[in-house]
Amino acid sequence: MTIRVVIADDQTLVRTGLRMILDNADDIDVVGEAGDGAEAVALVAELDPDVVLMDIRMPEMDGVEATAAIAASQRARVLVLTTFDLDEYVYAALQAGASGFLLKDALAPDLLAGVRVVAAGEATLAPTVTRRLLDRVVTGLPASPPDDRLALLTSRENEVLQQLARGLSNAEIAELLFLSPGTVKTHVGRILTKLGLRDRVQAVVFAYESGMISR
Repeated sequence: MTIRVVIADDQTLVRTGLRMILDNADDIDVVGEAGDGAEAVALVAELDPDVVLMDIRMPEMDGVEATAAIAASQRARVLVLTTFDLDEYVYAALQAGASGFLLKDALAPDLLAGVRVVAAGEATLAPTVTRRLLDRVVTGLPASPPDDRLALLTSRENEVLQQLARGLSNAEIAELLFLSPGTVKTHVGRILTKLGLRDRVQAVVFAYESGMISR
């Protein structure tokens, strides 16, 4: 199955470079390009892509607003393009519904892998990087009261969520908790359903904001 992608970035050279990389993959098709967030939202509604590569800082409507609009009304998953000096914006995009992020200086194989992972319904391209980013940003946020939804989780699901929030992959969680990877995947699915979350990146954000992970 071909993965349909929309690229949203206000820099023409960046869009061209991304398109060149993606067009070389047999399973990826760039179906549109947008120069700002508003254009990206309109294109996604028109073209129904699988993945949106979304820059953060764009005119008219920034990547955070565009991500929120897409996550609220479209099936497309958003993969944020960023640099580490924009951490606070990336966190806002994750809160808005982004399924993950890539650094703009990522190598071509990492870009292709990230698009494929997100298109397949996964959310974390690099769990340890996600954890570092959230650690840096969330420490500056005010403390939140415990979320009542935590009571919906079993003790095992609570353990899995804690390890997921610390950046561990399913395989790493399985090894740590003496479970099979398939069992961990099942637990993650149940956690997302019970908490009403879209994907595992949203679960990481929830774990920090609910007070489960110490700041």
